[in-house]
Amino acid sequence: MRDLERMLDLCTKGQWAPRDLDWSGSPRAMSAEDEVAVVQYFTNMAIIEQLAGALFREQERRVSDPTLKAIFHSFVTDEARHAEVARRLANYYDVNKYRTYRPSPSLESFFPHFTDAIVLLRDDVANLYITVGELVLDVALLRSIDDYVSDPMSHQAMELINRDESRHIAIDYHMFEYYASEEYQTARASAPKASLRERARAARAFAKLIVSAKPFFHDVFFVPMQHMKAEHRLREAFRRFQLLEVKPRVMDLPFNRFLQTTTNIYAHPLGRMFLGPLLTRLAGVEPELMERMNDAAALEKARGMSFEELAEDALQAKYSS
Repeated sequence: MRDLERMLDLCTKGQWAPRDLDWSGSPRAMSAEDEVAVVQYFTNMAIIEQLAGALFREQERRVSDPTLKAIFHSFVTDEARHAEVARRLANYYDVNKYRTYRPSPSLESFFPHFTDAIVLLRDDVANLYITVGELVLDVALLRSIDDYVSDPMSHQAMELINRDESRHIAIDYHMFEYYASEEYQTARASAPKASLRERARAARAFAKLIVSAKPFFHDVFFVPMQHMKAEHRLREAFRRFQLLEVKPRVMDLPFNRFLQTTTNIYAHPLGRMFLGPLLTRLAGVEPELMERMNDAAALEKARGMSFEELAEDALQAKYSS
């Protein structure tokens, strides 16, 4: 991003509070099945927003630039607000009290492994997770839930949440560019090496994260998107992320290279036949999201775009599908 001060100004001016929303209306009439699904989606969404907040808090801790620190601090505030709004939306749509709602078990299992691991992950790995997560959240999940609910209360809340998420994605791409830069990779190469004990601790935390990631993604993202008949938006979010692979030095980062290798092996019929379940478990996603989704023309176009332009292009996806 060319102007971090401008982004910080947008963050400051873009603040709002749950009380700014008009909660005085009544939900539209829903079937029992729809009401249960909607309340569960918002119950899970509250925890997902807390996960994003934890990642942004960690990024705030790691960066040295004061403007970036302030931006990430505002993002932590955003995510806390989103979590509160999601909880209030769950209560708002829980008209008939059909059941007691809790976050999905796989989400509850994933949460502590995630919060443990992000403290130990490399800077670029942490940013990769938040970039994928924000794309899935903004391009796919939030809009699909809003369309599915189809109610004024959801519309006004999602409009404000989406505005915040757009700022987040812009900075996610900015940081992606930095971590792919020669400056970062040189600094990383010259940094003190972690001790054997530290590396072992990080490996254990990452293994627990990987084991719990796919059930979490399946239950909290994939199944709801199937239920809402919006799988195409999930694919679009991953397609946009795959475009980053063509940018210089992105694949020089070890974890990015690891993910690309799993995708390349999966793309081969024999690799998919013999290693498919292992590869999708390592990547943490469904088989269809392991596919290559961009043709040569799309990749060539992305190669000529800046990271800022790619971010702006990704943000347009939530309005075009």
